[in-house]
Amino acid sequence: MKKLTCFKAYDIRGQLGTELDTDISYRIGRAYGQFLKSESDSDKTVVVGGDVRLTSEELKLALANGLIDAGVNVIDIGVTGTEEIYFATFHLGVDGGIEVTASHNPMDYNGMKLVREGSKPISGDTGLREIQELAQKNEFVDVEVKGDFKKVSLLKEYVDHLMDYITPTNIKPMKLVINSGNGAAGHVIDELEKRFIGLNIPLEIIKVHHDEDGNFPNGIPNPLLPECRADTANAVKERKADMGIAFDGDFDRCFLFDENGDFIEGYYIVGLLAEAFLQKEQGAKIIHDPRLSWNTIDVVTNTGGVPVMSKTGHAFIKERMRKEDAIYGGEMSAHHYFRDFAYCDSGMIPWLLVAELLSVKGMKLSETVSERIAAYPSSGEINSKLKNPKEAIARVLDAYKADALVFDETDGISLEFADWRFNLRSSNTEPVVRLNVESKADIQLMEKKTQDILSILRG
Repeated sequence: MKKLTCFKAYDIRGQLGTELDTDISYRIGRAYGQFLKSESDSDKTVVVGGDVRLTSEELKLALANGLIDAGVNVIDIGVTGTEEIYFATFHLGVDGGIEVTASHNPMDYNGMKLVREGSKPISGDTGLREIQELAQKNEFVDVEVKGDFKKVSLLKEYVDHLMDYITPTNIKPMKLVINSGNGAAGHVIDELEKRFIGLNIPLEIIKVHHDEDGNFPNGIPNPLLPECRADTANAVKERKADMGIAFDGDFDRCFLFDENGDFIEGYYIVGLLAEAFLQKEQGAKIIHDPRLSWNTIDVVTNTGGVPVMSKTGHAFIKERMRKEDAIYGGEMSAHHYFRDFAYCDSGMIPWLLVAELLSVKGMKLSETVSERIAAYPSSGEINSKLKNPKEAIARVLDAYKADALVFDETDGISLEFADWRFNLRSSNTEPVVRLNVESKADIQLMEKKTQDILSILRG
């Protein structure tokens, strides 16, 4: 039995030809179908979609065939971003959903994100290992009645849902640059644009790298990388836009640029969105991760909300949000989660909310975040590739633990002092240690402590 290396901690991702192909996709479909059927013998339905990668369609159809042969009905919703699968799964009330996507991985990769009923994530400890074992064995139960297959478009219903997060008439005349990165976001932006025109909302959308193109002529869309930001930033400056928005390939993350074309760290957007939600629902709970937290805690408590810390990673955040019934959760990595979106992450809802918030406040984006950045300057995430991550983290702990006012191990190690704090954590998937440092209104202190820790870490 050959091990399938495309199964990761939270999803499926692999190099095409060696780790993932149509045969393996078929087996994953069979395995997921059998896994679902083993829980109860009632009729099961799974919704499938795929991003714009050149192999997504064939992998999706192989996956669908596997599901059908396992006796599961399949609804194919076409070319989609990951959140359209989340939406379809909870909107249609079906048993599961699968998006074929490699998000921002290199050209020769593809993968899958799996959810079950209610768009609950399927990860290592909630079924993904069982599905992996079934797919690896490649010995499936024969079924008497195969599933059926149909194609459905849910774009209208999905965009109806997106529009529910804002009061469109609040939006003042505004010019937005939207860079879809030739990924799957284009068709949604077109539909949203039609809605705004139909409602006479003065929102001008300037489209950059808009056409959905699996050849990615402008590079793989991943605005988390500084080298992927220039096209959005330049378009904002040239067109004198109010804000820039850029997506990754499956648009489950959105990245914002202010009116000067400056990239805004995801950390400060979490505070902005928390404030937007707390204006709509007083006293709500907001989930955040421990990497950078002081700004979020400050904004949430001052706006009358309750900040709740969770371990980093979508499965942990979603689980904690359900437990707390939190209205919103945000990670500094530009993943934003919404209670009314089945606690899932969306890249479309954030920019709509920010556009509304800026209109209501009558402020520019740079103004709303500059005071937060000044109050809590941060290093952003700094990665160090190390031979022995454990030893390196222990060295840092030795140097700082005795003086720390707070020591927390929710995720890696977080140490807090009177006017600065840091979080250090190992990657789940590679020999990399990730450092985040922030201070209270002291950029020099933050920069000095960052360098001090890095020299111990890399020493």
